Amino acid sequence: METTDSIKAIVLAAGKGTRMKSSVPKVLHDMLGKTLVERVINQVLNISNISEIFVVVGHQADRVSDFIDKVYAVNACPVRSVLQQPQLGTGDAVFKVYDNLKSFNGTVLVLCGDTPLLTSETLNNFIDFHRESKAALTVLSAILDQPKNYGRIVRDSSRNVKRITEEKDANQEEKLIKEINAGVYCLEWEKVSPAFFDLTTNNEQGEYYLTDIIDWSCKKGLKVEAYTVSDNTEILGINSKSDLAFAGRLLNKRVLNNLMENGVTIVDTESTWISPETDICQDTVIFPGCYIEGQNSIGSNCVLGPNLFIGGNVTAKDNVKIFQSRVSNAVISENSSVGPFAHIRDSVEISNNVRVGNFVEIKNSVIDESSNVAHLSYIGDSTLGKNVNIGAGTITANYDPLTRKKSKTCIEDGAKIGSNSVLVAPIKIGRGANVAAGSVITKDVPSLSLAIARGQQKVIEGWVDKKLKTMSRDNIIAEN
Repeated sequence: METTDSIKAIVLAAGKGTRMKSSVPKVLHDMLGKTLVERVINQVLNISNISEIFVVVGHQADRVSDFIDKVYAVNACPVRSVLQQPQLGTGDAVFKVYDNLKSFNGTVLVLCGDTPLLTSETLNNFIDFHRESKAALTVLSAILDQPKNYGRIVRDSSRNVKRITEEKDANQEEKLIKEINAGVYCLEWEKVSPAFFDLTTNNEQGEYYLTDIIDWSCKKGLKVEAYTVSDNTEILGINSKSDLAFAGRLLNKRVLNNLMENGVTIVDTESTWISPETDICQDTVIFPGCYIEGQNSIGSNCVLGPNLFIGGNVTAKDNVKIFQSRVSNAVISENSSVGPFAHIRDSVEISNNVRVGNFVEIKNSVIDESSNVAHLSYIGDSTLGKNVNIGAGTITANYDPLTRKKSKTCIEDGAKIGSNSVLVAPIKIGRGANVAAGSVITKDVPSLSLAIARGQQKVIEGWVDKKLKTMSRDNIIAEN
């Protein structure tokens, strides 16, 4: 619901990103589990009073629009795509949103879709400064010792913002200016939007520059301000794969520092990667080689790693240990352990005091408390009760290749499955039942019963001596 303080945002995401050398649109490149444009949009969504976001798309517009529609389909704040075709500059990109803002007379935030390090805190401070100064237009600036390739903020003798001059259009005196344009703007739409009808392509690039609205506003007598960002790394734009890697390291460093300040032990910050969406409680220890991305929640006193991947909605409660494994879309409850070399995926719930050991894969299954799946097993589409023991080499055969359907396996409380067994689903192993080692079980096993399904053992006494004599005779014949 819009109020008098409502803010609308325009995210510029139409560029081709030639220097990325990729068939993937620049804004859809991944950084710690989120695309660049997602990282920007998600920070904007955390702005106070944000009511609507427009994403201007151009290069591979359908691909970018489809992605945005999918990710933000049920978002409380609408996120809409607007097409810019052809791409005639940043000023033209903002103008493409004009029809959507005809009746809006509030504040509009404009920013780029390739600046993933911008924080909602900086954006909120920027907007507050804009409103408190009662400016018609405010630009986010930064002070750089080496401002090459950035547009310069030109001020008059009274230090008032006069205009922004792009690097290619700057004279030698302007190139000495160290205050640069960070590419983020806050404007009062009713006052400044007429500027977009007066923009021209009279510049080195032959494009409609968004920065020209500064000069236009000054000439109209409107108040123009600049707010200097406190952390220059926030304004870093991604133009190449090396930029992407560098910004990823900066984002990761920010995350790790915050976690360590809040009591998490990270043994090696150089080999540990954690996305900002992951929450980790104090006294958890993270060993080298861990990569954790997605919306995860890790409790206190956990041990993670070394050499671990966690991705996509994982909850590990207090005192959980996960060693050298891959875990996604799972809940692991208190005092349970996973690994080494386990693979947990696709909707798994592991209760308290459960042990999942080495070379175990668990998929779409529920394991109740105090159960063990210790070695070399596959558990798929299964429900295990309390105090269940799964012997080494046990397989739940859940897939029928003819019908292409998967069936359920149910193993009730206290059941014991012997080593090297196959449970062919659909099947139920009753409470306290035992399955003998080496069995292939195709029928339900009643509670407190023993199921054996294997070939009968046969012993041939003296077979080795007879075999050796035969081999000796054959060797003599072969030699002659």
